[in-house]
Amino acid sequence: MKTLIIYTHPNHNSLNHSFLKKIIAGCTENPNIKKWEILDLYEENFDPVLVFNEHKRRRDMYLDTDLEKYRKQITLADKIVFVYPIWWGRPPAMLMGYIDRLFASNFAYRDQNKLLPEGLLKGKSVVCVSTMKGPTKYPLIWLNNAHKILMRKAVFQFVGIKKVKFFEFGNMESAKGYQTRKLEKVYRYFKTVED
Repeated sequence: MKTLIIYTHPNHNSLNHSFLKKIIAGCTENPNIKKWEILDLYEENFDPVLVFNEHKRRRDMYLDTDLEKYRKQITLADKIVFVYPIWWGRPPAMLMGYIDRLFASNFAYRDQNKLLPEGLLKGKSVVCVSTMKGPTKYPLIWLNNAHKILMRKAVFQFVGIKKVKFFEFGNMESAKGYQTRKLEKVYRYFKTVED
């Protein structure tokens, strides 16, 4: 199994970075994971801004040479892991911009004049590891599960990815947030996951 880890947090002293380290430790110890790679969107200075003009047309996004490296990473990965905070009830703009630019027509999906397009990223799986300051149940109760619906249905199912797992951790700035226990949970998952 080849794993692409997409890390989206500007601070390497953050709890999100601690989750990244645990994911790396688990992947390193898992014999099922043959290769893993990290894409740190902030360190990479990834440009999340979509631009359409006379030189860049939406229908040609899948050919954008600036994104060829990133398309290859997604193409080669069996499992894509996203590590990010939840800000304002959703992933950071940097991550959403990455998705906007990369999950383009004729790369991630193909229109087929039906209700839904053909997903071109079938067979891949996704894991979302996210943290938030608010209570764990906040997105479910207050926001009607908007974060998971956005990621699972509006993004991943649209491009053909059906297997999506969430680690959505709340109360992460609280002394009673059980951060160590949650870090170990993620580590154990990646140490033992088979597909």
